[in-house]
Amino acid sequence: MLLQLAIDQPDALPVVRQVADLVDIVEVGTPLLKRFGLASISGIRELAPNVPVLVDTETVDGGVLEAEMVFHAGATFMTTLACSHMATLDAAAVVAEKYGTYVVFDTLAGGADRLDPAAPYSGRGRIVALHAGFGRREHRHASIAENRVKVASVRARGFGVSFAGGIDPTNLAYHVESGPDVIVVGRAISTAPDPRGAAEWMRSRLPQPGHGWSWEPRSSAS
Repeated sequence: MLLQLAIDQPDALPVVRQVADLVDIVEVGTPLLKRFGLASISGIRELAPNVPVLVDTETVDGGVLEAEMVFHAGATFMTTLACSHMATLDAAAVVAEKYGTYVVFDTLAGGADRLDPAAPYSGRGRIVALHAGFGRREHRHASIAENRVKVASVRARGFGVSFAGGIDPTNLAYHVESGPDVIVVGRAISTAPDPRGAAEWMRSRLPQPGHGWSWEPRSSAS
């Protein structure tokens, strides 16, 4: 099980260097991307040159243009909304194939059930992010059982599973039990009094990969 660190605010950037050896993926969160643009990608890569970068573009249109921008800038992953038109998903995946990178299908606005592992876009888009947005997090405990079912369903269709949304020490065990391939943590690490200690604690509670799903990160060279 991989640990992804999401960075949404510029004041959390110093944390990336502190925990770079403890995380498997560093995410340029959507607010950070909107504030600093592509420079946020190069900034993260300077702080953690050996860690793959995911850019949470939440692309819903303009798949080719946005994919070209973020992958050329050094991202290993980008997100598209799973509810997007199939042409958008296909377009982003074509660019990902060119760069040897990956598209993550984010279910923030729904759409997980319509994803087809045999479709053209799936060649470079084998990851589904089950994502509870800020507006839904007050209900996260009620949805944990549902998420276990969703994780099993998505994996049974041949996709890797990423789980994100309000994960912290109080609920980490529940989310780990649901069995995703990637656990995404943001402020529970980035705003902790001791960010490295928080990352070490979370890292120690994640099982080793064992679901048969894997990805090969590209070189850190641009």
